[in-house]
Amino acid sequence: MFAFIRGWTDVDRTTQANVRLGAFLAFVAGATNAGGFLAVGQYTSHMTGLLSSIADNLVLGQLTLTIAAAGAIVAFVGGAMTTAVLVNWGLRRRLHSAYGLPLFLESVALLVFGVAGASIGLYEPLFIPLTVLLLCFIMGLQNAVITKISRAEIRTTHVTGLVTDIGIELGKLLYINPRESGDPVLANRRKLRIHVLLVSCFFVGGLAGALGFKYVGFACTVPLAIGLWMLALRPFLRDVRQRLAAANR
Repeated sequence: MFAFIRGWTDVDRTTQANVRLGAFLAFVAGATNAGGFLAVGQYTSHMTGLLSSIADNLVLGQLTLTIAAAGAIVAFVGGAMTTAVLVNWGLRRRLHSAYGLPLFLESVALLVFGVAGASIGLYEPLFIPLTVLLLCFIMGLQNAVITKISRAEIRTTHVTGLVTDIGIELGKLLYINPRESGDPVLANRRKLRIHVLLVSCFFVGGLAGALGFKYVGFACTVPLAIGLWMLALRPFLRDVRQRLAAANR
């Protein structure tokens, strides 16, 4: 297992590692988003919808809902900011686990979500808003990880953009170039395959998350957290060994 995931979160990147990590994180995002909807009745990766709801609720005079949606967007931005801080801090210290640090934090946040979920029924007015904020924070945290790693080539929660790019590339693929034309219109088949893979993984993750929350409950967050932890573990242990070796010299 460790041989297969080797290099997925290391600072020395390959295109294959980026795609594999992106596919796994898209699965996690889909599972968390769909499962979170069953838990709190709201999708937490859809910033477009949240921003639109702020405008709607302002017009309708729903101040509480406006503040709630604004808080969710702030939490998403906070997650992305946290990723930037952790990654840049790790890179400046030449840590192999620089990209794994946000995934460690995400795994902890998912476990907190799972544990807190068991108490939602007891303290619903308090835990549901906090859970929404936590899930939005997780989405921002995760999306920023793969965005930063792949230099904005891959995103795992922004399905609207992925589907748009799929449509653009399909349009290029079906375009018939006239013989007398200059530069031909050609589809980026590699980009098309990657985006189809990411959307598919998000969808499969959504199915898994919905089924998990329906039949298992909040405990289904544990495998997701373990998967993220395993991805970040190898480079983290490498850093620990190097620090110990330097200290013993």
